[in-house]
Order: sequence, then C-alpha cells, then structure tokens
Amino acid sequence: MKLFNTMTMRKEEFVPLEEGKVKMYACGPTVYNYIHVGNARPIIMFDVLRRYLEYRGYDVTFVQNFTDVDDKIINRANEEGISSAEVAEKYIAEYYADARGLGVREATVHPRATDNIQGIIDIVSTLIEKGYAYEVNGDVYYRTLKFADYGKLSHQPLEELQAGARIDVADVKENPMDFALWKAAKPGEPYWESPWGRGRPGWHIECSAMSMRYLGKTLDIHCGGQDLTFPHHENEIAQSEAANGCEFVRYWVHNGFISIDNKKMSKSLGNFFTVREAAEAYGYPTIRMFMLMSHYRSPLNYSGEILMQAKAAHERVETAMENLRFLTKNAPEGDRTAEQQAFVDSLPRYRERFIEAMEDDFNTADAIAVIFELVREANAITAADRKPVRAVAQAALAMLEELNGVVGIVYGTENDDADLTAKVEALIEARAQAKKEKNYAEADRIRDELKDMGIAIMDTKQGVQWKKI
Repeated sequence: MKLFNTMTMRKEEFVPLEEGKVKMYACGPTVYNYIHVGNARPIIMFDVLRRYLEYRGYDVTFVQNFTDVDDKIINRANEEGISSAEVAEKYIAEYYADARGLGVREATVHPRATDNIQGIIDIVSTLIEKGYAYEVNGDVYYRTLKFADYGKLSHQPLEELQAGARIDVADVKENPMDFALWKAAKPGEPYWESPWGRGRPGWHIECSAMSMRYLGKTLDIHCGGQDLTFPHHENEIAQSEAANGCEFVRYWVHNGFISIDNKKMSKSLGNFFTVREAAEAYGYPTIRMFMLMSHYRSPLNYSGEILMQAKAAHERVETAMENLRFLTKNAPEGDRTAEQQAFVDSLPRYRERFIEAMEDDFNTADAIAVIFELVREANAITAADRKPVRAVAQAALAMLEELNGVVGIVYGTENDDADLTAKVEALIEARAQAKKEKNYAEADRIRDELKDMGIAIMDTKQGVQWKKI
C-alpha cells in the first residue's frame, strides 16, 4: 500500500515498524461543542483507513484522543455556569452519539488529556532537563530555536513560520515562536499540582503524552486534518523527538479541508454545520457517503446539491443490498445460465480493483466507483426478466457485503441488534395502539422517541416499516 506522507510530500510504500502490526494515532475533538461536518471528515476517513488495514490482515492499535481541558472548554463552562469537567462529559457523549450515527467504530483506546497529567508532567520535566524547555512564573515554554528541524513537517523555515503564523507573543518568552507546554493556573480554572506550581497542560503536549503512553515512542501513522499540520503536529514532533531522541512518526497522513462558499469550514469563522444538523436534513449515512466519494486529500465543498447526490448514491447501494438479501431467501434454486455464471466468475475482479484503488494512497473515490459498478451489474443480472436464481444473488451479496464492510457506507440494517429490534417493534405497536385509540399526542411522542433513537418510521399500505437513520 502507498500513502502520501506529508513529511516527504510524496507517496511512499507503507511498511510498519513491526510486521503485521500498525500503531495509528488520530487527533480527536476538543469537546466543547457538537462536532461539525469539517470535524467529521477525518473521523470518517481514518475510520475507513483503519478498517482497510484490518481487512488486509494487519493488527491495528488505533488511538483517538479527547482534548478535555482547553481554553475553549473553560469558556463554554463559564458561559453555561457549569464545570469544565461537566462540559467535557456532555460533549464526549454527544461525540459518541454522532460517531455511532456516522457508522464510525470506536477506537482501540479513546484517552482523555485529564487522565494523562502525570505523563505530561514527566515529558515536560525531561524537556526542561535537556534544555528544550524553560519555566517562567509557573508557565513552561518550549525552545523552538533549539530544535534544529523545527518546520520540517510544514516545509517552511522558522523565519517564515514566525512571520506568517498567528503567534501569542508574550514578553516572558525567549522567542515569539516558543509555545506553552504547561500553563500556570488562573483564578477559577481547573488545575493540577506540578513541579512548577498549580496549572494545566498546553494543547500540543497532550497528544505527545497520550500517543507515547498507548503506542510507544515511534508511531506508524499519525493522521488528522490538514489544518493541524502547523502548529499542532509540528509541535508534537518537536516535543516528542527532543524528549525521546528518536523519530516520532513514520507516515503523516492529512485530509483536505471542507469549505462552504470556498471558505474553510470552522467554528472560529462561524461558517459551519454541525453533524447533528446535517444528519437531520440528509441522514448520517449520507454524510459518510459524501466524504468517501472524494479522495481524502482533495478539498470538498459542502452544498445541499452535493449532499442530495450522496444521499441518492447511498440509497442506490442500500436498495441493491436489500434486494439481494430478499433474493437470497426467496429466489428459486436452479441451474445458472451461462450469463449468470459469467457474472459470478467475474466477482473476484471487483475485489481486485477495489484493493488496487485503496492501495493507491487510500483512494476511496475509486473504490466506491467499483462498488457502484458491482451494484449496477448485480441489479441487471438479478432483474426479474433474467429469472434470477438464489446462488447468483448469494454470490453477489457476499462480494458486496465484503467491500461494504471496509468502507461502511451501508450499515445498521442487516446487523441490527436483537434487543434494539424488539424495542423498536414494541414502540411501533404501542404507537399503533395509541392511534387506534385516537391518542395522537401519544403517537407523536412515540414517533419522536424513535427519532431520538435514530429510527425513522414510514407508514405504508403494507404496514409500518422502519430503518436506522
């Protein structure tokens, strides 16, 4: 497999440090608000990268953190009149709700910054001992000038970074580019005891500590949004390599921006849609399809028209799978025609082409195109006028489910949990009884409860049908 490495600015053959095993880290959200559609892109894309590596036989340890102590969290806590910990807990729960809706699997580990304070303090202490950091009035800063390779990830010399970046210039710093490793506590802020007094960690050092704790000193893959290249990932490299004396990451993988009206989507600019808002309008699976239909490094422009195209594309695949499942149970047994046999014989080639696309810098756009082609051919060969037989539908469904299992564009149908199914059907029955009794308020309440569970119901002539949204 070849991946585009931001460090070298070229595609490189992926060779893990340890044969058959992959150590992978992704920067997770700062939990002070609902995630927006821009946040969702790396969450979805690197979920699929992890799935693909596992599909190819790798044992993947995937770590995605939560930044649960930060200025933004503190500000939100002050606005809402609650503690920073309560803000973090609230939005971590909301993250999981959206991630489940998007079909994203949980990471191997989801560490929190506040559970790794001692590790952070240990790294900062090491950096001070080695002369890479200094303390001023309870704050600890990193000496960027001492790290000879600073700027190697963003490919800019220190002078250009200093001129072009938005740097918090403090008189106490030795250099304007020096960044905070530890911040002295201000009144009303959360704090922890440290050798430099009460305080809390800076943002960048948190990821260095969490990745080292769970993955070791050198990672195979570190991924995240393009906007994190500088300063966040640049600073992670400087901290980690100075402290540990070895390479921090072998492959840096960054996804492109999502824009609205050709401006980067971000909370700071105020031009964003939360995943929750987008899901209410288009459905969670549509968002996942929208992301995967483009190459991860390409810029994406968010618009209602494009989302509707993604929704139609998702429904086309979902309908094909539902039809094939029906035929695997209801089509007659029988001998295959020569045409049907030729189709079955062609199925391994879809797998080969899917793998070719994914091996070429994780090209989900081309991989999805292979799935669309398989859907088209499967629909044609199993059309009623072709007199489909069960074995052909079974073979087509098996291949479609195999490839879908990697990209995860259709989910929450065939593998519904039995307890969930029972609960949904009980609620549907209760709603029907409420309508029979003309208790329409109760019927509406039950519909809302189902919606909150991520269930859409449709009243049809054949009865009530339901599906996950």
